Amino acid sequence: MLEHAKRKTEELQRRMHDENIELAVFTDESSIAYLAGFWGYLGVEFGRPTLLVVRRNGAPTVITPLMESEMVSAMTWVEDVRVWEDAGQRNWGRVLAEVVGSAPDEIWVERNSIPAIVRNFLDDTFSASPLRDISPVLGGMRMIKTEFEIGVMKEAGQIAGAMMEAAHDSLREGALEYESALAVIEAGSRKAAGFLTNMGWDRFVSPMIHNLQIMQSGSDTSMVHRRAGIKPYQRYDPVYFCFCNMAQFKQYKLGFDRMFHIGDVTDEARDVQEAAISAQQAAIAAIRPGVPAEEVAMAANEVYRERGYQTGYRTGRSIGVAYLEAPELKEGDKTVLKPGMTFAVDGGISIDGVTAGRIGDSVVVTDTGSDYITEYPRSILLSRH
Repeated sequence: MLEHAKRKTEELQRRMHDENIELAVFTDESSIAYLAGFWGYLGVEFGRPTLLVVRRNGAPTVITPLMESEMVSAMTWVEDVRVWEDAGQRNWGRVLAEVVGSAPDEIWVERNSIPAIVRNFLDDTFSASPLRDISPVLGGMRMIKTEFEIGVMKEAGQIAGAMMEAAHDSLREGALEYESALAVIEAGSRKAAGFLTNMGWDRFVSPMIHNLQIMQSGSDTSMVHRRAGIKPYQRYDPVYFCFCNMAQFKQYKLGFDRMFHIGDVTDEARDVQEAAISAQQAAIAAIRPGVPAEEVAMAANEVYRERGYQTGYRTGRSIGVAYLEAPELKEGDKTVLKPGMTFAVDGGISIDGVTAGRIGDSVVVTDTGSDYITEYPRSILLSRH
C-alpha cells in the first residue's frame, strides 16, 4: 500500500510540473490516504487538522498533531513529518506557515473540501497568494484505478458480500432492525480481519465495520436514508439495506444495496422492485469504454419511463478512496468512460409512505464492458426464516 501511495505522489508531482503548479496543500482525508498512505483519527471536527504539503520538486511534508505523530510516522512512507501541539506557540498554523514559506506565488488546495479553519488561515496569512484548485488534477488520477486498487476493492466486495449474507440471514418476523445491523457489523468485521495480518502497515488497519446502518422496513422503505431502529419486522415487509457508508476496506469505498421481503412479497412491492432491478441492469449493460457517463443514466431512465416511474437524480457515482468521486452517471456528465473506472450503480424507486424498490452494486469498467465488484442475487429476495 505504501509503495503504491508513493508512486501516486510521484505521478502527481509530474502532473504538477506539467501544469506549472509549484505547491499544493491537501486537507481531505481521502486524498492524504491516497498519496501518503495514512489516515488520522482525530480530525478537523476536533479542531486538529492533518495536512499534506506537496511541491512539484522534492519530498512532501506531513503535518500532524503530536498525539497522533507516532502512529502517523509508522503508517506513512513520507519521511518529513512535522508535529504541532495544542498548547504553546507551535500550533498547526505556525508549522504550516513554516512549510509553505514566506511568499508563495500561489497555493493550490482542494477548493470544495478544504476546512474553513484552514481556508481562513491561508486567506489571512498569505493574502497575496491566490488559492487555486488542485482537485481536477488529483481527481484525474483517482478516476482510473490501478490493478492494485481494484484488487483492494474486490476484497472490500467480499467483505460487503459477507455483510449482506448476514443481513439476509437476520430477517424473520418479530426480529428488530438494530439486530440486523449488529449482525452486519460482526460479519463484515470478521471477514475483513481475514484479509489482514498483524505485521507492518497492516497492523494499523482496523477490520471493524462502522457507521450507522442505513436501513428501512415496511412503509418506511420510501425514506431512503433512515437508520436502523427498534422496529420489528412483519410479514410482507420490504426491508432495505444500504452499505454505502459502511462497505470499505483500507480506505477504498463501495456502494452496495439490496431489498428483501419478509416471508412473501406483495404484487405492488414486486412490481416496484423488478422495475428497479431492470433499470440498474440496463445501466450496467450500457457501461463500456467510449460511452459518455450520461448515456448510462439514460439507459436506466428509459426503463423508469417505460414502467411509469419518475427518473432519479443520477444512476451512479464514481467510487474509490471517497464515496463520491468523478465522474457521475447522470444527465449532463459527458465524461467518456475508460477501463479502470469504478462506479456504484443503483436502481431506486420510492412510493412515498408505501414501499420502494432498491438495488445497488459496484462495478469496474473493463476493456469490453464491466465486471461486478459486489456479488449478491439480483432478483426478488425473501427472508429465509
